[in-house]
Amino acid sequence: MEFGVLMMEPVTSRKQWCDRVRRMEDAGLSTLHATDHFDRAPISPLVALAAAAQVTDRIRLGTLVLNNDFRLPAVLAKEIASLAVLCDGRLEIGVGAGWMDDDYAVSGIVREPPGRRIDRLAGTLDLLRALFPAEGPAVAPTTLDAPGVAVRNLCNVPAPATSPRLFVGGGGRRVLTLAGRTADVVGVNFDIREGRLGAHATASASADATDEKVGWVRAAAGDRDPVLHLVAYWSEVTEDPLDAAARRIATFGLDLAPEQLLASPHALIGPAGAVAERLAELRERWGFGYVSFYETDLPSLLPVLDRVS
Repeated sequence: MEFGVLMMEPVTSRKQWCDRVRRMEDAGLSTLHATDHFDRAPISPLVALAAAAQVTDRIRLGTLVLNNDFRLPAVLAKEIASLAVLCDGRLEIGVGAGWMDDDYAVSGIVREPPGRRIDRLAGTLDLLRALFPAEGPAVAPTTLDAPGVAVRNLCNVPAPATSPRLFVGGGGRRVLTLAGRTADVVGVNFDIREGRLGAHATASASADATDEKVGWVRAAAGDRDPVLHLVAYWSEVTEDPLDAAARRIATFGLDLAPEQLLASPHALIGPAGAVAERLAELRERWGFGYVSFYETDLPSLLPVLDRVS
């Protein structure tokens, strides 16, 4: 099982960022994730990963996930090619349709209806797959007309030696179907079409909802076998899981009872043995081979992750 870490804490200096990145690599984690929000993300993700690439050798470097509305597809492709070269084959590019109301409000970017945003995401994925197929980056120039994309003779410059791993994340049927058809890694998330972490989103974090979402991915993937990824948003090794769950509910402002949160696949809260059992359930019931955690949750989790991996 692969384990990733979301780097959500403030970045105060080059040294502080690089020291944190090195600690994650030394801890044996599979992937370091940078997020993509205007106010919530501590640093621009592509810049952060370029810096991380210079002080690491083994850990995969990824975005979880880029908002497709923030960058023109051709510009994004150029940034990906450049970063793939700097990462020496360790790049994982995660892309999504965008969701958070606040990102659009503070930036002035228009938050269009989900259908239009997903259309554009599909166009971007068509371009990225044309430029960076799994078997290796395209050599010939790429011409493509797709929703939100109109490129003519676009080349991979610089030309990475290997294609980055393509990660697509979402929680609704259409995005997960698209991800199942195209992505190397499918991130199964909450359904956050409302633009905030409200009642609809938290209800979609249940085990039954996850059954349905994984079913959509599998149906769309057909003979393909993408890696399934999940973020364990609420994770803690503790002897008092109900108290820990209540604290998380208060912190996140969730419309859930502690028992409901603890039953969610996105929660790994309890004694070390129970956390290990939940990780086994994620793998055996749903097929998740890749789970990520917040940086601040890792200290209590690392002994369990070492044992499981």
